[in-house]
Amino acid sequence: MKRLALFSTLPAVALALAACSRSADTPPTAEVPVASPAATPSPAGDVLTATGWGPLTIGMTKAQVIAAVGDTRSPDAVGIPGSDCLEFEPLRAPEDFWVMIETDKLTRITIGDVSAVKDAKGLGLGDTAARVKETYGASAVASPHKYQNAPAEYITVWEGGPRAEPYMEDEAARGIVYEIDGTGKVGAIHAGGLSIQYVEGCA
Repeated sequence: MKRLALFSTLPAVALALAACSRSADTPPTAEVPVASPAATPSPAGDVLTATGWGPLTIGMTKAQVIAAVGDTRSPDAVGIPGSDCLEFEPLRAPEDFWVMIETDKLTRITIGDVSAVKDAKGLGLGDTAARVKETYGASAVASPHKYQNAPAEYITVWEGGPRAEPYMEDEAARGIVYEIDGTGKVGAIHAGGLSIQYVEGCA
């Protein structure tokens, strides 16, 4: 965005002088198209944290999310009928990057499958459960996976350390869940508020 702003603020007088400096027999230089902000992807170097990613912060409104990373890549994306929850892939976010909107607020960010996004610890898809546990130590709490047998599991890390309650209900809580697949490796990462505890998307 800074580069676009720089080009857009060139003084009009400078452009006029440049035009006058061309000789009459010299063909004008072809203009280099500048990408529209709507097509500019967010920086690939942004890391995922319990409170957000890049331009996204948990708690933003849906309108703010769309302004930051674009609307859904799939216009026909819908939430669960009768629910105030919607999950979609923003147009200008990295591949396989999902946002969850509940009651018009961003509550969760999920990366999966082929996403190259990393968290603040440098962990990403394909890392082992052992590495996640070693990285976070006592802050990492493992629980059985709902649909797969071990070594599949969930590894949850709440900001401020482990929580005693089996199901978090503190609206201010922020955390990350590393979903470990049947190979013992991270297959998905969910970051944000209470909805990181959901095991079926919006459910």
